[in-house]
Amino acid sequence: MSSSPQSLSEDDAVSLVRSEEELHVGTRSEAAGRVRVRKHVDVEHVAPTVDRGVEHADVERAPAAGDDSGKIETLPDGSVSIPVFEERLVIEKRLFVRERVIIRKHTVFEEERVEADLRRERVDLVTDDDVARTDGD
Repeated sequence: MSSSPQSLSEDDAVSLVRSEEELHVGTRSEAAGRVRVRKHVDVEHVAPTVDRGVEHADVERAPAAGDDSGKIETLPDGSVSIPVFEERLVIEKRLFVRERVIIRKHTVFEEERVEADLRRERVDLVTDDDVARTDGD
C-alpha cells in the first residue's frame, strides 16, 4: 500500500451542492381598523297652530211668525235638546324612510419598497496544477 494521495480518474466524480436564496414577496390581508356607524336621533319640537271649529249655541228671541208650527222637541224632563258639535284634532305621526346611508369599502394599492439581504453560495475550486478542470456554471 502506498501512502501517496489517490488521483481521480475521469470516471470518478465529486459533487457538491450549491444553494441560493430567493426573495418571495407577497401580501396578506390584515385588519387595519374598523368603521363604526352610530345613529343619532335628533328631536325637533314642533308646535303648529291649527284652526278648529267649535259650535256654540246662540239663543235668539224672535216673535213668532204666522207660518210657525210651534213644534219643538222637548225631553221628558222638560228641556229642549239642540245638538252642539265640536271638531276634535286628530294628530298622527308616521315613520318614513328619509334616506339610506350606504357604506362601501375599496382597496387602494400602494407601492412599497421591500429590502432584504439575499445570500448566494459560491463554489471556488482549488485544484492542483496537474488536475484537468472544466468549469460549466
